[in-house]
Amino acid sequence: MRIRQRVSEWTEAFRIASEQLRLHKVRSLLTALGVIIGIIAVTLMGTAIKGIDIGFDNSLDMLGQDIFYVERWPWGGSGHDWRKYMNRPEIELKDAEKINNWIARTPESTLRVAVPSKVYGTTIKRKSRSAPGIYVNGTSADFGLINTADLETGRFFTYGEELGRQNVIILGYEVGNSLFPEGPEAAIGDFVIIHGIKFKVIGVMERQGSFLGIQSFDKQAIMPISAMRKFYDADWSNNLRVQIAKGADPLIAEDELMGVYRRIRGLLPEEESDFELNRSEALEEQLGPVKSALAIAGFFITGLALFVGAIGIMNITFVSVKERTREIGTRRAIGARRTAILLQFLIEAVSICLLGGIIGLSIAYGCKMLISHAFPNFPFSFSTQLVILATVLSIVTGILSGLAPAWQASKLDPANALRHE
Repeated sequence: MRIRQRVSEWTEAFRIASEQLRLHKVRSLLTALGVIIGIIAVTLMGTAIKGIDIGFDNSLDMLGQDIFYVERWPWGGSGHDWRKYMNRPEIELKDAEKINNWIARTPESTLRVAVPSKVYGTTIKRKSRSAPGIYVNGTSADFGLINTADLETGRFFTYGEELGRQNVIILGYEVGNSLFPEGPEAAIGDFVIIHGIKFKVIGVMERQGSFLGIQSFDKQAIMPISAMRKFYDADWSNNLRVQIAKGADPLIAEDELMGVYRRIRGLLPEEESDFELNRSEALEEQLGPVKSALAIAGFFITGLALFVGAIGIMNITFVSVKERTREIGTRRAIGARRTAILLQFLIEAVSICLLGGIIGLSIAYGCKMLISHAFPNFPFSFSTQLVILATVLSIVTGILSGLAPAWQASKLDPANALRHE
């Protein structure tokens, strides 16, 4: 009997709440505005952070989490010390061979292989088509050992082609698609032109994506350094890429590489290193404060909007209690319990917040679709966890904002309520 009574009270409370929402559509919508703004803020903030995490993890995989980049400049930024980095000697590509000799002589080395790399931005052409803004990477045949991307079709160049200064090239996915729209297979054996020099296409890499939707890893091309020197031979874009041996401790490998390269540079123990060992972890450390700032700003806006929304809902619910005092008295006179009255107004407050949550989620999803269309390479992620979080926040806001007015309504004296004008 008691269970049936409680089911009846819940059913009646939901019926009355839905009726009030229908009767006061505009008021309910305006009341829920704070909740709508709060849910939009927390959802978009969560979507952005999740997208950054996904994109960054993918980018780290493409950079190679087991690879050190020996360069003049630190990835963390130069700050006020830019003159110090500017005056450092250039990285010598021949030093890769010296590191490899060390590895060969040291069986217990934590390093696997060192690869030279020279990067140059240029335009690649093929007949009437052109692909501007392409990063050409001149490297050695060992690059195939550390390359994180597989080939869509074709092969990597050989040591013989490197030593013979053969004009061969591997195109990134986007470059191949731009110059050979008929498909990557059609590119193999055909020729592209860089600075008036013909290069034979021997491979096309699979799609890799971009770094947080900013820098595309697919807009690159790879060729032997010996062939690249035919049109570009500046040293300021040199770097060495050194891969850690499988299972080796990165910290121990870093210490070993630091010691080896200091000896190659001829630095005394008391002298400061004139090079940087960059690794993908440095980018992760830089990204942390950005994500924290985004989360703090998002939660502040969310909290402020939900607080304002809760105050508005509480105020409107108090007004509703005042307007419906006689109704409350009538229900109490015919046997409604105080719990039923409290439940009625609490469900009304929660319903308004849930309405705001649904509208907020819908608007946030629409914004996400628009942003994804504008920035297709950024991996925005609208997850189920965000929907659950938004729903929980809406319900909690409704309970907190509606509890005081609902409690006041449940405490009304039936006789006094019936006499209320």
